[in-house]
Amino acid sequence: MQKADITADLVEGLVASRFPQWAGLPVTPVEVDGWDNTTFRLGHSMSVRLPSADRYVAQVEKEHRWLPILAPRLPLPIPVPLGRGEPSPAFPRPWSVYRWIDGDLLTVDRVADMKTFASDLARFLAVLYGCEPVGPPPGPHSFSRGGPLRTWDDQTRETLESLRHVIDAQATLDVWEAALDAQSDAPPVWVHGDVTGTNLLVGEGRLAGVLDFGCCAVGDPACDLTIAWTFFSGESRGLFKALVPVEASAWARGRGWALWKALLHLAADQAKPGQGQRFDRRVGWRLSARDVVAEVIDDHCHWA
Repeated sequence: MQKADITADLVEGLVASRFPQWAGLPVTPVEVDGWDNTTFRLGHSMSVRLPSADRYVAQVEKEHRWLPILAPRLPLPIPVPLGRGEPSPAFPRPWSVYRWIDGDLLTVDRVADMKTFASDLARFLAVLYGCEPVGPPPGPHSFSRGGPLRTWDDQTRETLESLRHVIDAQATLDVWEAALDAQSDAPPVWVHGDVTGTNLLVGEGRLAGVLDFGCCAVGDPACDLTIAWTFFSGESRGLFKALVPVEASAWARGRGWALWKALLHLAADQAKPGQGQRFDRRVGWRLSARDVVAEVIDDHCHWA
């Protein structure tokens, strides 16, 4: 079953069959849907989350196992599973019902004060990183988030080679190789794995909740730092860097993660003009992919 086949009508039927107590509640699409899962709002207080492909199924078991443990330890709401649907002829994968979290997806105009927002997010990550690091190590379930950046070395170099005509290839390669060389001496911690605008909720101008722990793992937190370059800038970036409790080398690896993501977006835009730019907005970036590459290079030159 493809993502396009996952409709509100399908979800209504699944809910009625598996959770008759919730049958008849309205099922509506969310504001911005993700890639790994398709999400609908169920009534006013719940959501339904269905894996969009088989490769995302492992995240269902992981979230049901660990989110109820993490949720009471964190300073902001995160999704808490309320029920699990099993594979059936109607839908061949496990799926979940979650508690709904109120808030709007992160955009620049919804943030009252960028430094306060940076501080709020840094505090959330600090508490997450302080949770007991008992959980799954990085792997296919997290798409290597929390794992070694070198996993993406071949893909990054190939993508960079295809973009030589639009970016400073040597400067970009310098950043990437510095990220690969930045070894970690820190113990593994819980990581979110996808800290981006579509997974951060804003309420009354401040961070109000954190969504989508599908890429979470116990590993290297450098993958969580990309928002420093995709969304923050100037003083807010500096404050975020000062408050997130990671080793100094994590920021070099974080630049590598941001660069990897930005190069993929930029390559998509070169292949189908406009696609990458739409994707940048869809994932809640403040800047275009090309501008993120430039910001990462500039930051590397400043701190190297």
